[in-house]
Amino acid sequence: MVSSSSSSSASQNKSLHPLLATKLTKLTIPPSSSSPPQDFEFNDVFGPPTTSNDPPSSSFSPPLLVIHNRSHSFVGPSPRFTPTSSLPFTPEFDSQSEDENDAVSETPNRKDEELGKTEVVRKFGPSDFEMLRVVGKGAFGKVFQVRKKSTDDDDGDGDGDGDGDGDGLFAMKVMRKDTVIKKNHVDYMKAERDILTKIVHPFIVQLRYSFQTNTKLYLIMDFINGGHLFFHLYRQGIFSEDQARFYTAEIVSAVSHLHKCGIVHRDLKPENVLMDADGHVMLTDFGLAKEIDEDSRSNSMCGTTEYMAPEILLSKGHNKDADWWSIGILLYEMLSGQPPFTHANRKKLQERIIKEKVKLPPYLTTEAHSLLKGLLQKEPSQRLGSGPSGGDNIKSHKWFRTINWKKLEARELLPKFKPDVSGKDCTANFDRCWTTMPLDDSPAPTPTAGEHFQGYTYVAPNTWPSST
Repeated sequence: MVSSSSSSSASQNKSLHPLLATKLTKLTIPPSSSSPPQDFEFNDVFGPPTTSNDPPSSSFSPPLLVIHNRSHSFVGPSPRFTPTSSLPFTPEFDSQSEDENDAVSETPNRKDEELGKTEVVRKFGPSDFEMLRVVGKGAFGKVFQVRKKSTDDDDGDGDGDGDGDGDGLFAMKVMRKDTVIKKNHVDYMKAERDILTKIVHPFIVQLRYSFQTNTKLYLIMDFINGGHLFFHLYRQGIFSEDQARFYTAEIVSAVSHLHKCGIVHRDLKPENVLMDADGHVMLTDFGLAKEIDEDSRSNSMCGTTEYMAPEILLSKGHNKDADWWSIGILLYEMLSGQPPFTHANRKKLQERIIKEKVKLPPYLTTEAHSLLKGLLQKEPSQRLGSGPSGGDNIKSHKWFRTINWKKLEARELLPKFKPDVSGKDCTANFDRCWTTMPLDDSPAPTPTAGEHFQGYTYVAPNTWPSST
């Protein structure tokens, strides 16, 4: 019985050999695993960037987000506060696996498509930029000062081969996909990119490019070399009312523009305000920004605790009025050297923000007192800037009577203070804890699912305004 079964099995196996051989001849051998893995640009696969007003959906729903320290910023944590985040972070740039991601493709421009023309759009990747220094570190990534490598045509003539970047200096914000996905912040990262593509304002840092590899997300923005506002406030201790008025006016102008576009920043603080070489301020870090309809509210708990409005802490739902509270806190800090509500214990700090009355410094003018009282109203409907007039009510406040808003927004008002900048690539106004960090390459794992960041790629038009 056993012998008969074995003979039958052997005969069956023998008959399968020709079929198996035929299948094997059709197999192809993949490239050697020793070669560098290729990172792909996903825009060709998933289509052009989304134009929806709402952040693209993902399979992850963002949880309530609370930033417990002051390290969530474009240029890194403030030196006064020790970061308490338990989130590990390693250097962000892996040149060995990502230098190949710089393809060129032909994409028809809508207007030229009607005329039968085709515009060549240059695609960018990590290999197009030379890292110079680390200039900051945030909750999900690092920021590098980089120089765009020259191409055959960088004269800005609009033919698509170059974009006329001049000195080619940029700030490169790099975020690891695995960390973003693990923390359920996919929607926040996509919203930041989408919002930046829609905003053009003289006091908001401009996005030039965005792209991705298998492992990381990249935002390329103008490099603003005067350092962040906190850096100068920490050095000076406090600002005079004239100096604070100028900075606050430019911030109010930027935030008013955001609100008119239906965008709430939600993380306004000195660490997220850069200063250019001329002394103008530039709003940055839109990692927590959100598009909110006029009649809608957001229930997320997000921001930096010292600057969070009471309605956020109480989970009452918030809208653009929360930004005006944060500007009030920011102004108070500029004029006094610290926020009005402080405590080492986060819970007690929240209680103070919700319950305690603001104690105004007696040395300030009555106009400054009036503005601070208006901005720091705990009831959002009573806060200066609430209602349909929004930022116009703040601009017309008597503390700003010396500000010519048209000249201000045309950058015709000259700052009285100019940071000490030795050149366009100067990083002296950034904290040395970042600028002295080594530019170590570090690989990052590739997320198993690749559908989270579709349509992330962006190249600014050739007519994009220069920050110089």
